[in-house]
Amino acid sequence: MEHLLHRLLSASAEHHGDRIAVEDGDRHMSYAELDESSSRLANLLKEIGVSRGDRVGLYLEKSLEAVVGIYGVMKCGAAYVPLDPRAPILRLAYIASDCNLRVLISSSTKRAGLGGLLANGAPIEVVITLDHAGPRSDVPGLSVRTFDDIQRQDRVVPDDDTSGVDLAYILYTSGSTGEPKGVMLSHQNALSFVRWAVGCFGVGPEDRLSNHAPLHFDLSVFDLFAAAMAGATVVLVPPELSIFPVQIRDFIETKGITVWYSVPSVLSMLALRGGLSVGDLPHLRTILFAGEVFPTKYLRSLMSLLPHVRFCNLYGPTETNVCTWYEVPPQRQEGTEPIPIGRAIHDVEVFAVTDEGAVAGVGRTGELHVRGKTVMRGYWGDAERTARGLVADPRGTELRDPVYRTGDIVRLRADGNYVLLGRRDHQIKSRGYRIELGEIETALYAHPDVVECAAVAIPDRLVTNRIVASVVARNGLTGQELIQAVGERLPSYMVPEHIEFRDELPRTSNGKLDRRAIEATQ
Repeated sequence: MEHLLHRLLSASAEHHGDRIAVEDGDRHMSYAELDESSSRLANLLKEIGVSRGDRVGLYLEKSLEAVVGIYGVMKCGAAYVPLDPRAPILRLAYIASDCNLRVLISSSTKRAGLGGLLANGAPIEVVITLDHAGPRSDVPGLSVRTFDDIQRQDRVVPDDDTSGVDLAYILYTSGSTGEPKGVMLSHQNALSFVRWAVGCFGVGPEDRLSNHAPLHFDLSVFDLFAAAMAGATVVLVPPELSIFPVQIRDFIETKGITVWYSVPSVLSMLALRGGLSVGDLPHLRTILFAGEVFPTKYLRSLMSLLPHVRFCNLYGPTETNVCTWYEVPPQRQEGTEPIPIGRAIHDVEVFAVTDEGAVAGVGRTGELHVRGKTVMRGYWGDAERTARGLVADPRGTELRDPVYRTGDIVRLRADGNYVLLGRRDHQIKSRGYRIELGEIETALYAHPDVVECAAVAIPDRLVTNRIVASVVARNGLTGQELIQAVGERLPSYMVPEHIEFRDELPRTSNGKLDRRAIEATQ
């Protein structure tokens, strides 16, 4: 059995070499082509000094080239660090510095941003552009390698001593301190989930899986590696499609998608405005959703339009991959109760702990804890945060592997399924992204004219939460000016959609900011 993610690709190249591995618009690569291209890249990475345990950044749009980059990095024993190509330079420079990215895989269209990364402290020394040949260097101090350099490499990667516990990738998520945090996932962490998913959902060589999620979002792990394990095709979904539900419907139909995986907000829009009729999308057999709560009425509407499709709710913070799942029964079309997050997947154990430290039984509320093979190795370069998240088993067992505290509050139903009730802290979900309100407030406070601020989440059925900021400011600061300033520091999904200016912010009797009072006025 394969114990490294990139060996899934090599195995499919051997058994399904002529099958299409990745489809990107009108372009595609077979498994044999993807295996060869990524091996050449891996050899170039080795030539420039990348070795086991190093981190290599990916700074390019979702594309065939990006998938080549992912496998190429892992084949030389390193971990890939996907950077949001639309994130502000300041955020990207922080990530590059945090995990010491000396090598960056990019494209010619992203070269304009390289100077900004270096100017803001990114330690990048070498850039490899995958799309086509170009000038040797665009930025002073940077060594640039091109497509031609890759093509001169050997098509076979020598064996190495990479093991299943080595890092495969680091995904940066919103951090409560105002800076993103790097979640370290090993090959074993991802493979444990992928093996379960391929078996549970019956993914095979004839399937065509969507890749809707960006590559820096953990939903992409299923898309890429479940397809590789099964010898199936993964079809890259253009990012701009998300705002056009009818085009999503047409994409699923024309591309013959059989398994679709995305955040519920996209599926809600498909149900509301996708122009679906009962019996449409006959090739589609499974819809998986994760990342946020799926409003029950929109889920039921979509299920009634697609009665032939299997619907499954997958739950799990980035730190655990997917750890629980729930198959939505087709016969129950009424009711507004929240859809459960379900029960543990294979090789994972979940349990809830009450405020008193006891295991929460049926009907009791507690914080969900996760133990098992999918649980992360920790947070990159942050032992203190790792110690807070990965703890000894609170049940007092003799099991040595750490338990992850999710911060999610759940209740156990009599049928053994968990229902998600909310977050213990101020972390929220919006459009499938996990967001720390504290990080938004840090960006707001960075403006010199902001005296005090608070970011709050307003429940919204389509996107889970809308973000609104209440601000005390001076010097005639306007909402548009502040939104623009915040947009230079945060990705678009974290920028408040509305700024409310106040003379002062409400406080509780003990002097703390009264967030409930702020939320009540929105």
